[in-house]
Amino acid sequence: MRTLFLQAPTFDGFDGGAGSRYQAKREIKSFWYPTWLAQPAALVENSKLIDAPPHNLKLADVAAQAKDFDLVVLHTSVPSFRQDVATVEALKAANPNLKAGLIGAKVAVDAQGSLEKAPAIDFVARNEFDFTCKEVADGRDLSQIKGLSYRNASGVIVHNEDRPVMMDMDQLPFVTSVYKRDLEMEKYFIGYLKHPYISFYSGRGCKSRCTFCLWPQTVGGHTYRTRSVGHVIEEIKYCLKAFPQTKEFFFDDDTFTDNLPRAEEIARELGKLGVTWSCNAKANVPRETLKVLRDNGLRLLLVGYESGNQQILHNIKKGMRVEVAEKFTKDCHELGIAIHGTFILGLPGESKETIQETIKFATRINPHTIQVSLAAPYPGTFLYKQAVENGWLDAANAELVDENGVQIAPLHYPHLSHTEIFNSVEEFYKKFYFRAPKIASIVGEMVRSPEMMKRRLREGVEFWHFLKDRQAGAKAA
Repeated sequence: MRTLFLQAPTFDGFDGGAGSRYQAKREIKSFWYPTWLAQPAALVENSKLIDAPPHNLKLADVAAQAKDFDLVVLHTSVPSFRQDVATVEALKAANPNLKAGLIGAKVAVDAQGSLEKAPAIDFVARNEFDFTCKEVADGRDLSQIKGLSYRNASGVIVHNEDRPVMMDMDQLPFVTSVYKRDLEMEKYFIGYLKHPYISFYSGRGCKSRCTFCLWPQTVGGHTYRTRSVGHVIEEIKYCLKAFPQTKEFFFDDDTFTDNLPRAEEIARELGKLGVTWSCNAKANVPRETLKVLRDNGLRLLLVGYESGNQQILHNIKKGMRVEVAEKFTKDCHELGIAIHGTFILGLPGESKETIQETIKFATRINPHTIQVSLAAPYPGTFLYKQAVENGWLDAANAELVDENGVQIAPLHYPHLSHTEIFNSVEEFYKKFYFRAPKIASIVGEMVRSPEMMKRRLREGVEFWHFLKDRQAGAKAA
């Protein structure tokens, strides 16, 4: 079939392609590559990938192309589901013969409910969906495709047997060839990465059991399944030719440092190529490994600290001790490795006191930049199950974002309200960034680089508008 893979138009600035945790409108406008769509697109001959949000495409722009395709596959999520279904309805109005399917964690954990709520959807691909999409596009009988839930000729919803987890990750073609064919790389930017950047996965799954983390609990699993080192390096070599303007590569694996010997091996090969790169890491990488990575081009680690309170880390099964994270951060500072630290407010066990403890922890360890998020109980996660069983989640907050795509505080506790959790995000940012040492370091960075000055000023304006949107949403609520 002539197949369109689509990240649909949605809220202005909404990052639907975000990786392992959640989709939302960011504090500073940023876009991850739609890797989860690009991977099946790389398997389907003559397919096309449209990533509407970063390319500023509206529904009318996409609907105008509906007649050119037999099949459309959309990546959906809890926050974007309603709009994604509306997009399919518009595409089918333009082309009544179009078949439509959904992929993503939302439909992986609730195939029945998703199909019931969306009559326009013909099928959903559960769990690891790459080859499921390929077999649909190849025209195989739907009843014979593993991992598929679909409507049969009578309109009855049928669930086929699960597709086995893929272990030979080298059978997947390069996603970056699809980036080259269909995307404009300059449209993708992340505040803490050099621009333009490229991100992709060298493996799937995560050994950790964090109760809130979406993809390991719904699609990727808890076994870190990796591509061979040679396969990864070949893709980097391809990118160096196809995207000579690339300033940084980012490995979007949930936890690239889950396999330290492999991380070191990849780093040494990257060092030979002279590339700058970054990755997701847990805050327990030993100094010896950090040095190997640093010596071979590592610039930055994205680290999920989540909280500075040890009991909360236990509550979310983080498998991390505060003192270990502190030592790791000190090692990174001494080795010259930048850190983008991520924190989550409103996790089980949170209180006014633990929020202040986490803010003090963040200012003490002083990552280069931070991201402060609100606990998001996605269906399929242990956190969601907890929230429903304990009455922490109201039905009115189940979509996790407001009408602008900005994260809300969906959880509340007897001793801590939605509003208190929501407002603590802004307090966190102010106390972290409006310190004399941090302001001095940012100003120094801007003085040394005119390019960085333009970038930080732009980000400052975007952040100001983001806070205004948050405050407007809070008043409306």
